[in-house]
Amino acid sequence: MNDTQPTTVWGPAAATGIGSMPGTDAREAAKAVTGSFEAPEHLPHLPELPARGPGADMLGRTTGLLAEMYVHLEPSGWRISDRPGRDTRRARAWLGEDLDAIEEFTQGLGEAGRPRGLKVSVVGPWTLAAGVERRNGEAMLGDPGAVRDLAASLAEGLAGHLADVRRRVPGAVPVLQLDEPSLTAVLTGRVRTASGYRTHPAVDRAVVESTLRELLAVHDGPTVVHSCAAGVPVGLLRRAGADGISLDFSLLTERDDEVIGEAVEDGVTLFAGVVPATEGDGRALSDPAGSVGGVRSLWRRLGLSPGLLAESVVVTPTCGLAGASPAYARQALAHCARAARSLADNPQ
Repeated sequence: MNDTQPTTVWGPAAATGIGSMPGTDAREAAKAVTGSFEAPEHLPHLPELPARGPGADMLGRTTGLLAEMYVHLEPSGWRISDRPGRDTRRARAWLGEDLDAIEEFTQGLGEAGRPRGLKVSVVGPWTLAAGVERRNGEAMLGDPGAVRDLAASLAEGLAGHLADVRRRVPGAVPVLQLDEPSLTAVLTGRVRTASGYRTHPAVDRAVVESTLRELLAVHDGPTVVHSCAAGVPVGLLRRAGADGISLDFSLLTERDDEVIGEAVEDGVTLFAGVVPATEGDGRALSDPAGSVGGVRSLWRRLGLSPGLLAESVVVTPTCGLAGASPAYARQALAHCARAARSLADNPQ
């Protein structure tokens, strides 16, 4: 794990978002996030706005960060190019708008006498390799050498991105989040080839772990790996050095208890996705204490100290909020903050 302890940049009863927000207005999204998480214990994040179109989506946004590696958009998805083109320039421009907006609304972030975190999300190397195509139309995942080059390019570009965040928001400590929704599929050989008739072979777990470890080591601050898919490899992520593991809590079963308990006892923070990411029947946001009832039950099953609950758990939505209405997204973030306070006030 990284030397910087996560508790230095978020406090007990912390809440945060995942990354994506609805709409196309970067200033409105930044205002909503920073307003919801203005209390010093919370962890604001740099919003993503995929509704703006290609280049603002999860994959396109991250490919704009790659160093000396470029992509363009084909009908089948993002594909490697020889030189930067319109799609790369657009992705970089939109990220610049997002940074401008978060810079405006986070002035004085660290003025309360303690460092404050600002979470920054990029797609991790394995989801990127599963989603970006080589020139022949097949995923980069199918070529181990291409995957290594991709991870190296991402690491170099990410270092520059984090430096830019530090420069723009001098009161903030960047918290790096790697989004890896395809990680389980990579590990289990379920990423389909271009034809759709076959799947790429499962990647060796040791290779997956070492690649993640090398990329997480690019950042000298707190790190989180996020996946809202089922079967998150909690033990692998812990060994790779993640300070936090972010997942959809509703997808966990009691079979996951042991690996989660080991991770928490090792100092890993559990980013528990308990607040629905889209509107339901209207009752989901009516009971903050009920939203984290499953987290309390998990704690009791693990036999962990209730006093450590609020320090070891950060409350989040189950996934990104891009599919929600702007009003619901604001309500969901505020509900995360109330649910986190409930954990601190009544850990049992």
